[in-house]
Amino acid sequence: MNGETVHADLVLTGGKVITLDRQSRIARAVAVTGDRILAVGSEAEIAPLTGPRTRRIDLAGQAAVPGLIDTHAHMDIEGLKYIYPSLAGARSIDDVLQLIEPHVRAAKPGEWVTTMPLGTPPNYADAPLNLRERRFPNRWELDKIAPDNPVYIRPIFGYWRGLEGFTLDSAANSAALKLAGITRATVPPWDGVTIEKDTSGEPNGIFHESTLMSVVELTLMAVAPRFTDAVKTDALRKSMQVYASLGTTSVYETHGVSAEIMRAYKAIDDAEGLTVRANLMISPAWRTLGETNVGAKLRDFMSWAAGRGIGNDWLRIAGVFAREGGAPDNEIRIGAMPYTNWGGFSPDSLLPLDAVRELVFEAARLGIRVATYSAEHLKLFEEVNKKHPITDKRWFVAHVGLFTGDDIRRMRDLGLVGGAHSNRWIADQGSMLKKRLGPQRETDIMPLRSLMDAGVKFGLETDNCPPSLFHPIWHCVARRHPATGDIVAPDQKLTREEALRAATVDGAYCTFDEDTKGSIEPGKLADLAVLNADPLTVDEDRLMDVTADLTIVGGRIVHQGGRSASV
Repeated sequence: MNGETVHADLVLTGGKVITLDRQSRIARAVAVTGDRILAVGSEAEIAPLTGPRTRRIDLAGQAAVPGLIDTHAHMDIEGLKYIYPSLAGARSIDDVLQLIEPHVRAAKPGEWVTTMPLGTPPNYADAPLNLRERRFPNRWELDKIAPDNPVYIRPIFGYWRGLEGFTLDSAANSAALKLAGITRATVPPWDGVTIEKDTSGEPNGIFHESTLMSVVELTLMAVAPRFTDAVKTDALRKSMQVYASLGTTSVYETHGVSAEIMRAYKAIDDAEGLTVRANLMISPAWRTLGETNVGAKLRDFMSWAAGRGIGNDWLRIAGVFAREGGAPDNEIRIGAMPYTNWGGFSPDSLLPLDAVRELVFEAARLGIRVATYSAEHLKLFEEVNKKHPITDKRWFVAHVGLFTGDDIRRMRDLGLVGGAHSNRWIADQGSMLKKRLGPQRETDIMPLRSLMDAGVKFGLETDNCPPSLFHPIWHCVARRHPATGDIVAPDQKLTREEALRAATVDGAYCTFDEDTKGSIEPGKLADLAVLNADPLTVDEDRLMDVTADLTIVGGRIVHQGGRSASV
């Protein structure tokens, strides 16, 4: 270079740059060249790196942080919320009909009109109590606006709402019921489904399901439009826009993804269209791989998932999800494979316990990372480690929730990493757990301070419930149940910086990427988010509402809004 100054492609100045480096430096400016951070420092230090072709952005005092990393995102689900017409805002059955009617008028004769679930996004928890009639519209009411077109109001993805105390509800008009072949003689596909009927025994078009993932859409209403590969690919593009608008620049899908979601990611990556980086684990459809044991299937079909797997800085596939389970409704979902509806993960990934044992032992032998949900697997991992050491493999425990001191010790000794699921354990079930467990065990509820003190690394998870990582950041700091105001295990609170580190630096550690992202330092990937409020000083009750005005991934602006402006 003959001593020539390297000019930056992009310079951000006049901000509060929260680097989250080891010294916790606060800088004023950042210079970016290509997809990497060139320099971080004062405006005077960055000024010589600005050339005639450098794009300059004045942050006007706003806070910039490393791009957030969601360690259990289910990002593919988010964009599906925008595929079908919304019923948000409806306060009566007449309102519902008025929202659906224009779509019926625009449809061709006989064409399906399918809507999003009833209720208020993002969790739809108020349906049908949000309506004056406190019930779903029945077939005959829907017939008033759609006598000839089949109409179907979809059920929600149950995990948005929570885990207990509700049903999944959906509704269809007469034309839809006729196409589906549903009559007074129709039998529910399993005992968790109710076909609501009028006093004469005629189905009224309303279905109820005691489950978290609909089987009505896969059975009784299987004739209704489904999410095609093209729809899921388009939805993933929309999902990335939403996550980027919240400051998230990387996701880790530790629940694993199905083949159809991998196809969507690959299609976008092939077109160089990814705007959020993704690390994916495999959610295997075991039964479709033949009759051999799961250990042999892992060796024969997925050995490429060992170590860092395959891919690049934008899209990487490595590791396997392992969990036991099985229920009649899950068998129905397996029968619908390869279609996974809202879920995006294979229902066929659940295994009997003996098969889980076989899977994790073979995975350890092959050097394939394993992710699981349950603290109950920690003893199994100890057994595995004695035969095939895993202490340097960073096996992952998702949905960290109720963990005892012994659980934490095992995680530490096994070198495990985890993902804290505060949307469940604080926002959804925090008050209930506090009451159920009592003072003697309250500290076991998402014990993040204890994990941190033990040296166990963990990221933060949204589980798409909702997609903003600033909800978990707020939960870590406030430990407050948003509905009841209960403070849950206050001794486990984190500071704001610690919570931010969990959402960035430690999230990068979970994917072996701590040397390439997670903090704002020279040489690392230029993944940054400029926020609409300073997460270190904003009023605590507003912390969960923080969003990104500007999001940069690999030196490229992928989201811009608010008042960050070029100069």
